[in-house]
Amino acid sequence: MQIFFYLKSCSTCKRILDELNLPESVTLQNIKTEAITEAQLEEMKNLAGSYEALFSKRATLYKERDLKNKTLTEADFKALILEHYTFLSRPVLVLNKTIFVGNSKKNVEAAKAFLNE
Repeated sequence: MQIFFYLKSCSTCKRILDELNLPESVTLQNIKTEAITEAQLEEMKNLAGSYEALFSKRATLYKERDLKNKTLTEADFKALILEHYTFLSRPVLVLNKTIFVGNSKKNVEAAKAFLNE
């Protein structure tokens, strides 16, 4: 799988997409209009190590639902990500068996380096 999961309306995702200069073989998936499938999430989880590693605790719904005061399990993280796109830490770049999750500078630089190998 070579795919870039992002939110088209997110300026940070757009900036990172421009910075990465992805090859044409990478599929772009706007997670707002094309929901993540359970199979895609399973593959991301296998590469990232857990659903929690893919989960955004900065999401507005996370705060609105007061989830920080609840003990969430891996099953909860999975269900929430599948329920609403905002719970996925964005962007997520999957290149074969390598995954880059989130928008930290370190992560973006690692993805750039990987792409330029």
